Order: sequence, then structure tokens, then C-alpha cells
Amino acid sequence: MEDNPPDYELADRMALTEPAQVQAIAHPLRTTILQLLHERAATVTELAAAVGRPKSTVAHHVDVLTRNGLLAVVRTRRVRAIEERFYGRTARMFHVTAEPATSGADLPRDFNDFEVAARESATAFEQGTLWGFIRHARISRDRASQFWERMAALVDEFDRMPRSGETVYGFAVGIYPTDHPTLPHGERTDRDDA
Repeated sequence: MEDNPPDYELADRMALTEPAQVQAIAHPLRTTILQLLHERAATVTELAAAVGRPKSTVAHHVDVLTRNGLLAVVRTRRVRAIEERFYGRTARMFHVTAEPATSGADLPRDFNDFEVAARESATAFEQGTLWGFIRHARISRDRASQFWERMAALVDEFDRMPRSGETVYGFAVGIYPTDHPTLPHGERTDRDDA
């Protein structure tokens, strides 16, 4: 598959360990800004035009992302007497670590990626253009971690796809424990092998 990297250097992954970092990525406009910067570095003016919001609003959100280490100035350009800053992501993929500090009531309600995906996908569902699966399996925690690593690789593949076309597609994956009932351990029979 052809890789379409942004026009600046960035790490593959970055662990978010502070509640402020998690809150920074929870805002829908900041998520959109991070997505736009997958393609290339951009100025606040370019980002404001892309999202249709005032420059002052976008500048505020860019500042929040920069203060929390999610964005950085990757280059500058002199235009007349003003120095334009081009912002880029600090990593291709951000992930929240399972530290106790980030798993409490201080997380914003809309941090849940699936809640965001549900809101974003409502129109696609109504139009019959939503593709999705949900499955349940009783597996060990180690197996769940291994499976998560495979999903992270798939997310990385999705992030690296060349930007083309007119539609931005969402891609949500996850694995989580549930309270689904399980059968008690029983004796296997010959029929189990069939």
C-alpha cells in the first residue's frame, strides 16, 4: 500500500498520560484539527478556513493542543512583516494509557471514542452507508491485549492511506470488557469437536 505521510516528521505513537492531554483530544473541533493535520502541516488561517470557524477560535484550540504536546510548530514562513507558523501533529497516533490518573471523573463525558463515532455515524446509518460489526468473545486479558495491538496496526494503516476523494470516512475500533453472561465451565463432549 502506498504511504502518504504528512510533509513533516512525527513519531508513530504517543501515549497520553495526563488528564489534560485526554481532555485536549476530547473536544470535537480539536479532533477535527488533528485529523486535518494528518495530510500536511497547516497555519491557523488554513485550519480556520477548512473548519469554517473564526481564526481566534481555532487559534485557541491549536494553543490547547500545543500546550499539551499534541501539536508543534514544524516550520515558519515570513509573509510581509508577519511570521506564519505551520502546525503539525507530534505523533501519527495518540493513545490513552491505562494509568489510574486518566481513569476518573475528571475525564470529559465525550471522551468516549464510541460515543463520538455514534454521533458522527448517525447520518450514515440513516442513509444505509454505515458498515460495522460488533462481536463478543470470552478471552483472556493477554489475548485482548494482543488483539488490541493488531487493531492498532490496522488504525495505523488507515491513518497512512493516501488522502484522496471527496468524503472523509470515520473508522472506529475498540475492545472492552462487558458484563455479558458466560456459560459455566463444563465437560467437553465428542459433539464439541464436530
